[in-house]
Amino acid sequence: MALAPQPVGRRERNKQDKLERITAAAGELFAKHGVDDVTTQQIADKADIGTGTLFLYAKTKGELLLLVQNSSYVNALVEGRAAAEGISDPLDAVMAIIRPVVECNRVQIDNGRTYLREIVFGDPEEPYHRDALSLSLQTEEAIATVLQRDDRFSPGDAATLAHIVSAIMFLSMAATIYIDRSVDEILDDVRGQIRVLLPQ
Repeated sequence: MALAPQPVGRRERNKQDKLERITAAAGELFAKHGVDDVTTQQIADKADIGTGTLFLYAKTKGELLLLVQNSSYVNALVEGRAAAEGISDPLDAVMAIIRPVVECNRVQIDNGRTYLREIVFGDPEEPYHRDALSLSLQTEEAIATVLQRDDRFSPGDAATLAHIVSAIMFLSMAATIYIDRSVDEILDDVRGQIRVLLPQ
């Protein structure tokens, strides 16, 4: 006999409510002003909590950005996987996965670049950082999966190529020399690099 799910207690509901308010407040302020021009006090005020409470959920502004961007990244990855489902050409399928990831990273360019910097240099023991690293790995796994539809790619080669593709995408979004590039320009550059890697 299956056990009925236990109701969530008041304390857990309050914690979830506060987390949602923090995420919404930080997301709105970061989108409007950019992460560098928002203070933790502003986020706490908008979420209607004290700064001490805010720091129980995220110790730094970087962690708050990870929290906000991770939720967008999750949605982008779901969208990209779905778009790649019906595409047989490996390059087109890979680009279908990548497009929404690049788009969500470029909604607010400084936030997107700071998010990428946090992934590289942040504390991997911090939970939102761990989530971001997991999303990066899931992206590579999705790319490797579509590459393996082509029998020219062994699982090992597909995984290696997916890792290289991830690095290309990351650098194209993060590098200062590309800061003024549009989403389509970044995607064209990424596509050109990936095309050279794939057998003709």
